[in-house]
Amino acid sequence: MAAPARKERALWLALGRVKGLGSVSFKKLAARFADPTQAFAASARDLEQIEGLDKDVVNGLLNFSAWKEIDEEIRRIENAGAVIVSFKDPAYPSRLRMIADPPPFLYVKGEFRADDDKAVAIVGSRSASEYGCRVARDLARGLASLGFTVVSGMARGIDGTAHETALEAGGRTIAVLGSGVDRAYPPEHGGLYRRIIESGAVVSEQPIGAKPMAFNFPARNRLISGLSLGVVVVEATEKSGSLITASLALEQGREVFAVPGEAGASRSRGTHRLIRQGAKLVESVNDIVEEIAPQLATGASAVDQPPRQLPQNASEAARRIFALLQERALQIDEVIENSGFPPSKVLEVLLDLELQGHLQQLPGKRYRAER
Repeated sequence: MAAPARKERALWLALGRVKGLGSVSFKKLAARFADPTQAFAASARDLEQIEGLDKDVVNGLLNFSAWKEIDEEIRRIENAGAVIVSFKDPAYPSRLRMIADPPPFLYVKGEFRADDDKAVAIVGSRSASEYGCRVARDLARGLASLGFTVVSGMARGIDGTAHETALEAGGRTIAVLGSGVDRAYPPEHGGLYRRIIESGAVVSEQPIGAKPMAFNFPARNRLISGLSLGVVVVEATEKSGSLITASLALEQGREVFAVPGEAGASRSRGTHRLIRQGAKLVESVNDIVEEIAPQLATGASAVDQPPRQLPQNASEAARRIFALLQERALQIDEVIENSGFPPSKVLEVLLDLELQGHLQQLPGKRYRAER
């Protein structure tokens, strides 16, 4: 790696080592600086003016000194055959960049392509039934044949089946891990892991060598939904991690799909609950494509379109609330809390923006900005 590139990656890795600097704090730095790594050269006064930036983060940026550890991490990345894709890198997935809490960078084996913006996630039970695996195969094959990238978590059961089928159909697939990208997890998916790297990407926000700890997986799930136009849940118990992915998808303004299963079966309870809550019922790939067709109508994904603008005479309240809902979908209570306006004013603005076609109301009284 050339010296300038190595230095640039060192700065990005250092952001990940700053005490208290998580994805939300990072988004604040990204809003303040054209290049978030410029925060290391910023003055205390400049950093303290960033609203909501924790004092520990400010101190961590001003006094960062763990450069030796960063050099060691760069060597581990190179030895693993991985690369760092930073938030400002053109290869960073544009859809993921738009979520409320994007990772500052991703560890990647394989590569991202522009076509990966046209992606759908397929997730489900690790102990999948034959019926669930058959449906996952049908959906993954259909999506791959239509040029969609299939995203999943490379777990046993539905996830592995979706990846395998997408590859067999000649399509692309992305596996998002809750561990380092230097090893396959679960171990029996070693062959699948290598094939995904050849025809897609294995990605993680966890450092090289990180073990698959349970607390990493909810954060991993937000990346699965964040990379995708929508999330399809094939089978899920009532406590399945796939339901977390579906919930995160809603928060991010993504479509949520669920496959109906056998009445009374434990693997069907999660998906049936999603359907009762408003998820799109899926029997074939056509059900998925019909729902996301508006985002594909021009042959480009929604993130490629210029952001929608309010009229010049829009009120300050309308502008502030619309800006909040451009970042992510929010419930009314969240809009009230984040906007600072009284409930009556928020309700008035939401109704007005919805009638004008600037907002869309989602299941669960959630709102998101139209793009």
